[in-house]
Amino acid sequence: MTAIKQKMSLTKKVLIGMGIGILTGFLIRSLLADVAFVQDYIVNGLFYVGGKIFIATLKMLVVPLIFISLVCGTSSLRDLSTLGRLGGKTLAFYMATTAIAITLAIFMANIFEPGVGVDLAQATTYAAKDAPSLGDVIINMFPTNPINAMAAGNTLQIIVFAILFGIAISASGSAGQRISAIFFDLNTVIMKLVVMLMKIAPYGVFFLMAKLFSEIGLDAIFNLINYFLVISAALVLHALVTYSAFFKAFTGLSPVIFFKKMETAISFAFSTSSSNATIPATLETTTKRLGVNNKVASFTVPLGATINMDGTAIMQGVATVFIAQAFNIDLTLSDYIAVILTATLASIGTAGVPGVGIIMLAMVLNQVGLPVEGIAMLLGVDRLVDMIRTAVNITGDSVVTCIVAKSEGEMDVNVFNDPNAGNIEETEASVSDKNINA
Repeated sequence: MTAIKQKMSLTKKVLIGMGIGILTGFLIRSLLADVAFVQDYIVNGLFYVGGKIFIATLKMLVVPLIFISLVCGTSSLRDLSTLGRLGGKTLAFYMATTAIAITLAIFMANIFEPGVGVDLAQATTYAAKDAPSLGDVIINMFPTNPINAMAAGNTLQIIVFAILFGIAISASGSAGQRISAIFFDLNTVIMKLVVMLMKIAPYGVFFLMAKLFSEIGLDAIFNLINYFLVISAALVLHALVTYSAFFKAFTGLSPVIFFKKMETAISFAFSTSSSNATIPATLETTTKRLGVNNKVASFTVPLGATINMDGTAIMQGVATVFIAQAFNIDLTLSDYIAVILTATLASIGTAGVPGVGIIMLAMVLNQVGLPVEGIAMLLGVDRLVDMIRTAVNITGDSVVTCIVAKSEGEMDVNVFNDPNAGNIEETEASVSDKNINA
């Protein structure tokens, strides 16, 4: 009972911090927007610095967490065919959910027609960055300098090096066992650090929300209210219906329990708008709260944060139809099929590229001959949309992680069903042996 209260305490604190932050931001914008002291020392001082420090502490964990956790998982594998199965299943599910996401988005955008009556004649010129070719992405997955890859935070290169390093440890006999033991100890320490830093989450969330909503005017939302509502509805529907159906069908477990245990990780994703920054919370939740073995979660979660972009795909689907309607351009069935295929493949083809969502949208628009300039108008609400779609992305990562783990017999159903399991706020939290051993 104590564990439940502690867990709920953290979740409630995060939600309360978010709510108070949003309210504070709106009040500052409405009543104190012209007060220099408030803007200089509160909004651009306290809120800005506090929010940046919070994001920095989360990102600080990402590289060591991905590398150490993935080395632990890979080095514990005794059969390399297992790694091939994990990779195949994970990619298949990620691409399947992405295809469903963008199909749903296109369907809803055509039903509710958010772009009809919108004048985009005055849209400013928007120059989209070129996306790398699929060949270049594959080549760039392999680091020439692993240390540089870690310093630059190149997730795909870190994943590849960690897998190869873990395989080498597994194949090195007694020497490998000694190195493996060190990494398992490091994994315990890094997960302890995750728990420690999550205690500041309510304050960091408050700073982020207060800063954001003190700068975003309601006019930016009202000007694109139909677009915002349609994309938000599509995101929520995909999360609650598509993911629940996949989760129930492939694991046989309760989606209600899943979403209840995902509350804190979803709150992190919503407030940070970064799948990578949320990796520590997502890994903590999937391994300790949902009962997934670390050797599965350490592979599927970082990979999902890099290439699984269901939320972004939904944004692209709605935005494509919105821009077509706003410019009075009719799209054919073949155009819609091209949009679905392009967005699904682009989720991998642009993995790890900064500003990936906008780059993918520009690729999709070019594929069907729509003006890229239309993106400029949508940027006004993109920050708000990004918060929701990031929450959807990490939820998808966790659903696929559970599905793959259950299919491999690497998910502890007792932990999943236990409301007391893996309390994220425990002071003396440690990594469970069953989550890190072979």
